[in-house]
Formats: sequence, C-alpha cells, structure tokens
Amino acid sequence: MTQTLRSTFLLLFCTVLIHFSTKAQTWEVYDYDLQLKSRLVYQSIAILSDAVKIGKNENGLFLLSSDYKPAVQLEGKEVYQFLEPWILMKGEKGIGAYHEYGQKVLNLEFDEIQTYYNFLLARKGSEYWVYQRGKGTTNYLGELDEARISNVGQIISRKGNSYFLPLSSNPDRPFEKLEDNDGEYILAKTKDGYGLVNVEGTLVLDPVIDELQHTKGNFYYGFDEGQYVLIEGDLVQANIKYNSYHKITYQDGLMLEYIHGKLRRVMEGDGILLDAVGMTEVIRIDQDLYNVRFRDGKLGLLGIKGWLVNPTDSLEKIENGSEGYFPARKKGQYGYVNREGKWLIKPTYDLSLNYSEQIAAIKSGLYWGAIDNYGKVILNPEWEEIKAFQGGFGVGKKENRFYLLSKDGNQLTPGGFNKICRIDNGYFLVENDQKVGLLDPNGKQVLSTEYEYLKRERGNWVIARKNNKSGLIDEKGETLLPFDYEEILFDNANRQILVRGSYQPIVVVEPETQGRKRKRGN
Repeated sequence: MTQTLRSTFLLLFCTVLIHFSTKAQTWEVYDYDLQLKSRLVYQSIAILSDAVKIGKNENGLFLLSSDYKPAVQLEGKEVYQFLEPWILMKGEKGIGAYHEYGQKVLNLEFDEIQTYYNFLLARKGSEYWVYQRGKGTTNYLGELDEARISNVGQIISRKGNSYFLPLSSNPDRPFEKLEDNDGEYILAKTKDGYGLVNVEGTLVLDPVIDELQHTKGNFYYGFDEGQYVLIEGDLVQANIKYNSYHKITYQDGLMLEYIHGKLRRVMEGDGILLDAVGMTEVIRIDQDLYNVRFRDGKLGLLGIKGWLVNPTDSLEKIENGSEGYFPARKKGQYGYVNREGKWLIKPTYDLSLNYSEQIAAIKSGLYWGAIDNYGKVILNPEWEEIKAFQGGFGVGKKENRFYLLSKDGNQLTPGGFNKICRIDNGYFLVENDQKVGLLDPNGKQVLSTEYEYLKRERGNWVIARKNNKSGLIDEKGETLLPFDYEEILFDNANRQILVRGSYQPIVVVEPETQGRKRKRGN
C-alpha cells in the first residue's frame, strides 16, 4: 500500500505479535481446488513464514509440520518476536530463543535478545552472552555497560570508557571508540588515531589517522599530518584514494575543495566529481545531487556522473527531474527545462513536481492541477492534492474526497471515496464510511464498499470480512468460502487454506455413579 488505510490493513513482517486464544477452535484445511482435506483442533494457528507455523493446543505451543501436526513443543506462553531464522519466546522468567528448525538455543531467562543470522546476543541485567550457531556454543561475555550487534555482524561492547570486539581474533584489545555506519567497516579509534575494522574484526587501516569520519558507503573523509585524505575501505587493506594539502570541507553530505581560498572542486567519495574555475556556490539538494552556481550567473544541476542540466543563465534553482523534464525556478515561478537548460515549459507555476507517465502536477495559488508533456492543462488547478500517475491513473483530492483520475483528466469515480490506496498489481483499495471495496487495474470497481476488510491473495481471490465474519470471494464478489469463519489464512508454500470456525469442541466427561462402590476390575 502507498498509505495506511486503517490499522487492520497493516502487515508486520519483522516483528510478530501473536495472540493465542484460550479456547479450542476447529480449523478446516482446504486445498487450492477448495476441497476439504482435514480438520484440526487448535486454540490458534500462526503462519510466520513458509517454513514456520505455530499452533497452540491444550498442551502448549508447538512448531507445526507441513500437515499441521505438532512437531516441536516450544517453552513459554507467547511468541515474543519472529526474526528469521530465530523464534523468540517469552515465559515467566524472561525471553529465550529457538531456531526455526526447532532447536532451543537459549533458555527463557533473558531480558533482551538481539539477533543476527548466525548468532544471538543475550542480556540479563548487565551480563551478556553470545550464542554462535556455527559452533553450537553459548559463551559468557561478562558484565558490560553496553553491547550491540553492529551493521557488519560484529558485536561492539563497552565497559567504562573502553570498547571491544568480543567476536574478533583479539577480543581483549581496547578502543576509545567503535562506530558503526551504513558501510561494511567499523570506524575505530585508539590513543594513536583512527582506523578501520572489517567484517572479520580485523584492522584494515591501522589507527594512525588524526581525524576520520564516514561519508557514504565504504568511503571516509580524514585529515592526517597536514593533508586531507579520502579513503576507501577494503577487506584486506584500506586505500587512500585522494590526498591534498588544500583545504577540503565536509558538511551535511557536501564535500568541497578550496585552492588558495577559492572554491575549485566538488568531491565525491573517492576523488574529484567536478573541477571548474569560477564556482561561487554549491548547494546539495539531495543525495549526490547539487546545484552549482558560477560567477557569470549560470546555474547547473550536477549528479554523480556529471551534469544532469548544463549550466545556464537566469535560473534560481533546478530540481532532479524525470522523463527529460527538470523542474526549475526563475523569478519565483516554476517550469521545466531540458538537459541543455532550455525551457520546455515556461515558468508560470508556484510549484511543479516531476513527470510520471508524461503527466506532472503543478500548483497555482493554493491548488494543484496537472499538465501533459506539452504543457497542456489536463486538470485545472482546483485540487487539494494530486498524486503521481502510475499505470495510467492518478489520484486527486478535492473537498476531502479522493477520486481516481485518467490521463485525459476525467474523474473515473463519481462521488469519490474517503480514501484510495494503491495495492499490489495495480489494484486500488477504496474506503467509504469505514467500509472498503476494490478497484481493478482498469479503474473499474469490482467490489463495492461493503466490507470491513479486504486482502487480495493468489489469482483473483480475496479474503473478505463482513458483519464480523470472514469469507473467501473472487473479484466478481462470488462466494468461494462462505462468511462463516473467524479467520482465514493462506499457506502458499503448501497450497493450502486454513479457516477457523466459531465451533468449540465439547468434551464429555462421564460422571461417576454415586452411592455405589466400583467392583474390582470394573
């Protein structure tokens, strides 16, 4: 979805909270031919991934087999989190962990567990342990002030003012700083200076650089022995890619070199992006995107591979563009220029957005309209909002109602909706008065707004909820499974559909006969 419709439509992938009923329920299992294959009795069933299914019965929580039989009993009262391949379970004494194959690797006694693909970091109070799946061992790290898993898969721990890498080949070596970033190397500092550590925990740049900071990816900006340096990380030995005794500044993602006090170069991660005389100002407008102004008044748009819009006269600002059109401002008004800086559509608007499918939203005064790639108005500026066209359709908002719009400017949904959200494969979920319906990729309403919940599944099947009961329908509204169920789950890995009914099995207990003694053997 491109926006949240209601909280019931949110799908949580990384953190799973599962509520298990306390009463036994019947589940029916159907194949994709909608033939009943079996019946199950569980209080609850949760499908966490293709391989992980968890059920609860009167005996507790279980990992289930592909045919939904109990395979491995799980300790604890609830699934705390599922972070593939780890299942974190919560019990009375704390949190523990199972591998998705069913192996219990940590007892349910910890306050916190951090996960990585092949190991776990567990904390109880101020004490830490690490479980390494490859070795099948759990090692005690001791009492620490802090410990966390870094982006590269090393554990960074702190005790007092010293930092350590307990999974490295030298776990007792202290550092003054160990700093994670979005690259593949950890920034390390000792009393001798800054260096870099790789994914194995090995120094690939000795800590001797006077100053060092991360810029982007695997690139770093530093100062050492009177010269500025640009360094690229490497698994074996980091490389100095550029060095200069001239001043290089780095601030807010913008790196500039000055020669004799004059702006001369725009720098990138490992060297020179632009070397030009006469630059007076560089403004970073986005990641690797800059407006560059010259003494003669020309302005250009610079990207990571060079000029996106060549420097041209009289422009105040150039935005990143699409489809060969770049929004640009002159004398406070917006239009569009091409790569040569020539006007394709003259500046007559208060704002202009990127083209999408040869349609762009423009703003005049308080309202939005839309133009085609020739500048022809296809939607008058009378809209509160116009979203980018995709698949031949846009979405506009007027008087707090949303409408589906065609590329020729027609409103395809008379009366509009409270909300319209794009979902998968070009479909639209629409809402009126807290009831939802469905539009197909051609903008045709295939399901009216009479449902409490809709979720497209395989093919043209839709899980629907109406009058607090769930059923399975197709996109024509034809009923495939009746609205008799509390819950419907799709097990796509095994091509099965699970439905939970409201029926509760009755357990009959034969009372003992009063006033009569049982005979031996009876």
